[in-house]
Amino acid sequence: MRSTPFHLVEMSPWPLIGSMGIFSMPVGLVLYLRQNSPYLLSFAMVLTIITAYLWWRDIVRESTYQGNHTSYVVSGLKLGVLLFIVSEICFFFAFFWAYFHSSLAPNVEIGSVWPPMGIQALPTFSVPLLNTCVLLLSGVSVTWAHHAIEEGKHKSACMGLTITVLLGLYFLLLQLGEYQETMFSIADSVYGSTFFVATGFHGLHVMVGATFLAICLMRLYKYHYSKTHHVGFLAAAWYWHFVDVVWLFLYVSIYWWGS
Repeated sequence: MRSTPFHLVEMSPWPLIGSMGIFSMPVGLVLYLRQNSPYLLSFAMVLTIITAYLWWRDIVRESTYQGNHTSYVVSGLKLGVLLFIVSEICFFFAFFWAYFHSSLAPNVEIGSVWPPMGIQALPTFSVPLLNTCVLLLSGVSVTWAHHAIEEGKHKSACMGLTITVLLGLYFLLLQLGEYQETMFSIADSVYGSTFFVATGFHGLHVMVGATFLAICLMRLYKYHYSKTHHVGFLAAAWYWHFVDVVWLFLYVSIYWWGS
């Protein structure tokens, strides 16, 4: 008989191996930038990806097949996801701070204007507006999938989640095409740096979120989620809504106001 409602996890090598992989990535990046040696960086990335896959595989087994995720464990997981999203908000807050610090009082080195002299900003109501519509539609479709799961409509949930993943991939293709059409680079003054760092990291988060939702779609097809127990999908949906909101701030501040 269990003496605690919490799940006491078994011995696992993944925290140690994962920390080694994550620690090796910045070291490998320095070696790649300074000595043009990509081997440690490549090894660290592969090790981290494999560790994440195996670790999350074990978590899926614990929750879906062994039934170890009680309501107390689910509450802890939800709190962990919320704290993670708060840390991501702080992460993007630094980029917005840098952007507004540079744009509200432009230095004389960039002509005391914003965008700086020689920088042609991207059109506000072309690809950026289309990207905004795509992400807003993806937020609607992931909400559709969420309600369908709670109502036990499996086919409808699969359809909504599939649309969400496809819209996320379409957003990434549009972002890639936009980068290819820009008349400036990340090396072109503080405007190029803040633009590509902020939008690039957002694109990375879209890539992670689309992968997260694709895994949830695979689990949904295998009937891993029930009406009352779908915390894995809930975490992905919250993360995706966070990505949507960040893009709205990026669009308004960088593409519309900043141009």
